[in-house]
Amino acid sequence: MKRILHIDSSPRHDRSHTKNLTRQLRDRLLKKYPEHELMYRDLYVGIPPHVDASWIEAAFSKDEKLSPRQKQAVEISDHLIDEFLSADIYLLGIPMYNFGMPSVFKAYIDNIIRVNRTFSFDPSDQNEPYKPLAVGNKTMYVIVATGDDGFQKGEELFELNHLEPHLQTVFEFIGIDDIKFIYCGNDEYGGEKLEQSIKQALGEIEDLIEVH
Repeated sequence: MKRILHIDSSPRHDRSHTKNLTRQLRDRLLKKYPEHELMYRDLYVGIPPHVDASWIEAAFSKDEKLSPRQKQAVEISDHLIDEFLSADIYLLGIPMYNFGMPSVFKAYIDNIIRVNRTFSFDPSDQNEPYKPLAVGNKTMYVIVATGDDGFQKGEELFELNHLEPHLQTVFEFIGIDDIKFIYCGNDEYGGEKLEQSIKQALGEIEDLIEVH
């Protein structure tokens, strides 16, 4: 059975544009693939811990040598990685904060981008020391909400967009290169500008996920 992993990272509830749009995309995916299993995670319900010294010590040790304290340090990371690797389709809702990602999503990334779990490292390999381990026929959809408009590739504010390049880099690094971005802008303006941006995002969702 294939799995869809839906992750939201907005602290808002009904007022969240990313949550509303990811819900729309998720419903279309489930309508198109009714046999797929859905996994859902709200990063504001059980915020992932930040990486600390114990986490680093445990992550770079051999499993058979981990102490009880070290095992506990990476227990949440192990769970998040197992969940992530079991998915075939990813659906991420991420509001842009200060031209990047919310801290809860950065904490999530720091927990799942991990040596010998989602990538391998062999310093003796001169040609390719790093190898991705999250391989397979996987697809990722990312819905980004921004306060202004023009943050997409080719637009005037893309040079200020540090969210998309960061996500592209880390997920391609572990083996996911089919990543599609959908933007909703103009939250700070509201009114007609925001409504038009939401409508455009919904149109992109319908084009990406055709349901017959």
